[in-house]
Amino acid sequence: MDNRLIVSSSPHIRADESVNRIMRDVVIALLPATLAGVYFFRIGAVKIILAAVIAAVVTEALIQKICKKPVTINDWSAVVTGLLLAFNIPASAPWWIPVIGSVFAIAIVKQVFGGLGHNFMNPALAARAMLLASWPVQMTAWVKPGADAVSTATPLAILGGEAAGEQLPSLADLIIGNIGGCIGETSAILLIIGGIYLVYRGVITPRVPIIYIATVAVLTFILGGFSIQFMIYQVFAGGLMIGAIYMATDYASSPVTPKGQVIFALGCGILTSIIRLYGGYPEGVSYSILLMNVAVPLIDKYTSPRVFGEVK
Repeated sequence: MDNRLIVSSSPHIRADESVNRIMRDVVIALLPATLAGVYFFRIGAVKIILAAVIAAVVTEALIQKICKKPVTINDWSAVVTGLLLAFNIPASAPWWIPVIGSVFAIAIVKQVFGGLGHNFMNPALAARAMLLASWPVQMTAWVKPGADAVSTATPLAILGGEAAGEQLPSLADLIIGNIGGCIGETSAILLIIGGIYLVYRGVITPRVPIIYIATVAVLTFILGGFSIQFMIYQVFAGGLMIGAIYMATDYASSPVTPKGQVIFALGCGILTSIIRLYGGYPEGVSYSILLMNVAVPLIDKYTSPRVFGEVK
């Protein structure tokens, strides 16, 4: 009976990937940016990262225990959610901000809809949007890198004219992350290196990140007065890199077909550019990805290939 022949309908897909292996690779990819965040923002970053990750893991274990489900905290998915949420919070925020955000991300956005793979939004981004709407002062209290925690404006706020008297950082500081902003979104170069690692490991394809970032680059160049400097700052500042590489590629909340992924990435890029250039908020990545997450079922419906032998 141990060698029973199992018969099932198509499609038949075999792969060596596991949730554990994929999520562990994402944590490894985020490690350089995590260390950079700790280096630039010191103890404030450590506090936020630990609070977010611990709260996410504990919440997942508690809910699965209460619901009498297998506890799956060993698959690293809760760690990834907590880490990504911490990346989207300024280092000056109080400790309870990441705790509330992680509980919301795991309990409401992930577990209420059935757990890993069933959430229709990215949990970390939904939690960030909730925190930003509920505690906008704490979520926008950005500080300069260093131990003194001097308040500052982000490069996008300076570009948008919301920080009179502030000077734009140099391009070198912008790319390595020596600027004010959320903990994990400042070092564009380390986020890109992590993304290359994920592509090499086969965790993501470059389709969504490249199209998303290229769309923002082209639109901000054209609509920003054909200024290359303006376009470069729009690409490397804010949450575009972390959003395009690590959040827009979420398996559960992004399209499954290549054509659908192209549409999804274009939509994210267009919405991000519109919000940044014409909205009342200098960022735009979080809301763009969340809006396109909602459209994913429709995109999948109209881009899925017809099943062989299907009769209308």
